[in-house]
Amino acid sequence: MSARSSVVGIVAPQGARQRREHRESVPAGPRKASVEYRNLAPSELIEHAIRRGEGKLASSGALVVETGVHTGRSPDDKFIARHGELADEIWWGSVNQPVAPDAFSQLHADIVNHLAGHDRYLMDLSAGADAAYGLPVRLVTESAWSALFAHNLFLPGREDDDRAGEGWTVLHAPRFQAVPELHQTGSATGIAIDFEWRRVLIAGTEYAGEIKKAIFTVMQGILPERGVATMHCSANEGRDGRTALFFGLSGTGKTTLSTDPERRLIGDDEHGWTERGIFNFEGGSYAKTIGLSARDEPEIYRAAQQFGAVLENVMVDPDSRRPRFDDDSLTENTRAAYPLGFLDPAAGGTGAHPSNILFLSADAFGVLPPVAKLTRDQALYWFLSGYTSKLAGTERGVTTPTATFSACFGAPFLPLQPMRYATLFSDRLDRHGSQVWLVNTGWTGGPFGVGERMPIGLTRAAVAAILAGSLDHAAVDIDTVFGFAIPRSVPGVPDRLLRPRETWSDPGDYDLTAQKLVRDLEANFEQFAETAPASVRAAGPTR
Repeated sequence: MSARSSVVGIVAPQGARQRREHRESVPAGPRKASVEYRNLAPSELIEHAIRRGEGKLASSGALVVETGVHTGRSPDDKFIARHGELADEIWWGSVNQPVAPDAFSQLHADIVNHLAGHDRYLMDLSAGADAAYGLPVRLVTESAWSALFAHNLFLPGREDDDRAGEGWTVLHAPRFQAVPELHQTGSATGIAIDFEWRRVLIAGTEYAGEIKKAIFTVMQGILPERGVATMHCSANEGRDGRTALFFGLSGTGKTTLSTDPERRLIGDDEHGWTERGIFNFEGGSYAKTIGLSARDEPEIYRAAQQFGAVLENVMVDPDSRRPRFDDDSLTENTRAAYPLGFLDPAAGGTGAHPSNILFLSADAFGVLPPVAKLTRDQALYWFLSGYTSKLAGTERGVTTPTATFSACFGAPFLPLQPMRYATLFSDRLDRHGSQVWLVNTGWTGGPFGVGERMPIGLTRAAVAAILAGSLDHAAVDIDTVFGFAIPRSVPGVPDRLLRPRETWSDPGDYDLTAQKLVRDLEANFEQFAETAPASVRAAGPTR
């Protein structure tokens, strides 16, 4: 480690200074001397965080922090500088809002000045376990615990690793408030990316997930041009070397189901698929912890409580300091950030081309079966749809289950058009023959409020059957509405649950609810009517 008083690593590179003017000098007038700490060890970062009042230790040794008013991502405050070679390819709109280069420069300069006046932490890290596609990442932050978070989530880096100027810099200033009139943001919060300048700016939010997802967005912007299919998914590997991918939105079980003591975890959230196989972008896990228990998720439960782990917005007992994972007083989006090594020293890295790909959907309508086999075109239809559901009570005004869609199971992190990713994914499917499955981790026997959540044990049984190859040649029935193939028998899953219509007390109600989901799927897919191949458009459900 080292401590310095200069603003290391946050001045504009020479090329950028030639392109435009930047106010990066420290403003005139008296200023408190600040110190920059470089690549501190986790134990040192924890000491700093506690001394600075940023967090406290749980009884297990994990660092417990709160993220203030922002307990999740701020998608409405995400921007991309509109210039450079990539500008014409960006998926502009509500996901990727444009910001003028001059406004980005102004925000950059003001954040640099802000950081220069405070103690800050510089971490040299990297993203991408495949060295051929790895990305150097330099984080500069005013928060010791955020530096620890990044240390846990990213891969190690080298101080002298710039890879011919390909590295990215993240300037993280959670206590800096953006000025909408000056910085062209919509609020005091701003997450801005400049692909031409290779910079990420994060201001006005203490939610550390913005750091992780910003770099994921960067990887999804630059790697498709190199033929890499970038994916928002988890991945693991069996003892036979066969790998599996798990796609799904938040709350569908992506992390839980991929963390299996019988299989090596490659990664729980972000991967690339190349000609050689798959590789993890990260070195850690960012697991949801609401309801976490030693019984249902023992590996994650242990990892989340080790010394060096970060617990975000998790309440602790004031006397015993034990985490209360059932307490959602601050938010339901409680999280744990820890290195993959806390789960298994062999976790992380790369894997072979996937044999099986699972799309996870927490269907709160209760009309999808526990498992269904998809054709290649059906796989692309559901990949572009990215379906799961919002539950009653999770958002203001939501009183009944509501279908929600996220293209490629990760729309907020797609800087390019969704069909760009679907085309790369399709090419990989065609080349390597991966089998794709739809797995419902949501409700059965009726919708939310009437039926019951699919027991995790039954979902694990279905997943185990898929990965063991038990369903590859199983007898199936073709669903008359959704068109996918439903196995007639799955080891460990009652046959009755495989036919969801039979689990409802009133089959007529099932039919009406299924048709409502069909209409929602059709309405969402209209956005791909002109870009998706006809065979994919025809692979959706029917009325």
